[in-house]
Amino acid sequence: MDSKIQELNDKLALAHLGGGKDRIAKQHHKKKLTARERVNYLMDDGSFEEIGVLVTHRTTDFGMQKELYYGDGVITGYGTINGRLTYVFAQDFTVFGGALSETHAEKICKVMDMAVKMGAPMIGLNDSGGARIQEGVRSLGGYADIFYRNVQASGVIPQISAIMGPCAGGAVYSPAMTDFTMMVEDTSYMFVTGPSVVKTVTNETVTSEELGGASTHSTKSGVAHITSANDVECLEDLKRLLSYLPQSNKETTQKLAYKLNDEIREQLASIIPDNPNKPYDMHNIIAGIIDEDSFFEVHKNYAENIIVGFARLGGRSIGIVANQPLYLAGVLDVNSSKKAARFTRFCDCFNIPLLVLVDVPGFLPGTDQEWHGIIVHGAKLLYALSEATVPRITVITRKAYGGAYDVMNSKHIGADMNFAWPTAEIAVMGAKGASEIIFKNDIKQAADPAAKLLEKEAEYADLFANPYTAAQRGFIDEVILPQDTRRKLIKAFSMLENKECVTPNRKHGNIPL
Repeated sequence: MDSKIQELNDKLALAHLGGGKDRIAKQHHKKKLTARERVNYLMDDGSFEEIGVLVTHRTTDFGMQKELYYGDGVITGYGTINGRLTYVFAQDFTVFGGALSETHAEKICKVMDMAVKMGAPMIGLNDSGGARIQEGVRSLGGYADIFYRNVQASGVIPQISAIMGPCAGGAVYSPAMTDFTMMVEDTSYMFVTGPSVVKTVTNETVTSEELGGASTHSTKSGVAHITSANDVECLEDLKRLLSYLPQSNKETTQKLAYKLNDEIREQLASIIPDNPNKPYDMHNIIAGIIDEDSFFEVHKNYAENIIVGFARLGGRSIGIVANQPLYLAGVLDVNSSKKAARFTRFCDCFNIPLLVLVDVPGFLPGTDQEWHGIIVHGAKLLYALSEATVPRITVITRKAYGGAYDVMNSKHIGADMNFAWPTAEIAVMGAKGASEIIFKNDIKQAADPAAKLLEKEAEYADLFANPYTAAQRGFIDEVILPQDTRRKLIKAFSMLENKECVTPNRKHGNIPL
């Protein structure tokens, strides 16, 4: 018996050899780390406690009983990241290609259940070829067990998936149901069916990278929220993302120490161009408002006409949703609406206040948008913001036209505080388009129609292309100077810190999916 225990202890000790952070960091150029190295790098030194290291699969078909590996292709356990309790699983591609078996799934389900009970984040490091085909339906059942737990944990604890190798077939649906999906460039991919099946069914020839690589999913499909150059950078990004989040929906984010100063930011006064049709970079406004170097952008390369991400304001973690005039003039379209709606709902789940920066000329017109359901997708963002009960503040920097004004966290859908800069234009549509409709007959009958249009355009703009009419009705709480924005926001979010909302008594709403 003693020899058996010693043998197991020796194997357990070997299993824990993965190298320290210093050695791993020196291999920064190395594209792929081992599963053990990933866990060791992610967790605080000496904090990781493994669960189920001696588990082996139960399959006897196809000669599988001859190949038993401790852990069965997945490392599971708990530890701390920057001192905070976190649960993790890391699939090991060197064991049966990381394929999911019945026992492999049971190990993942066990730590997921523990994470929910303890109210701590769940992180999955995915590197798997899919279901272990030698186990048939038992493997498929294992996936469903994980999917069910993803749904039960949704909105209860933060769930983050890092795709650090192949993720194919049923394996892709668990990451898709987590809050954030991260991918490593060139070495990871996600797809339901691989290139060979695609070739057989549709006669399309495509590579794994083209079909489901990090670039594809971060720019075209929107499946990946964050991409990183290699494993080490991915794990660093993961740790930074986690720093903006609370442990669970029962907690708020950790407030960093911050000493309030005068908070005036003069650079904000010169960002908006004199020409209302000239674009500018909303990132510059964000940088002038938030704590220095604190912005962590999500979905950076997808639907670039809207910006979403986390930042700190006076030491507090906030979520930011902002139109980006640099792309498509900042219009709302199908993809930007979905992107902002999902981010909004995440922040609302986990008590993260929302700042909405508005410069939107409306919804993108055209048959492509209409046929792809801009009505229902635009309604997702409207629904998400209307439903959110966290502190919500809006700043209109320039244009707020049409239905997009309503959608972008207007007072009418429950925003707590609405500010506008003097450059704000709040109207049904732009002055030129409105004038062509309202003054159609006057322009047509004029001796110089072009000059008459300019005259009427200026008349309309004087009445509506400003924030004061809305402020007179109470739709805008205050018209503020750009340089005062940061100071106003710090005070407003502090005032709203203990906000409580009474919501309707219902099982759940029916968001237009």
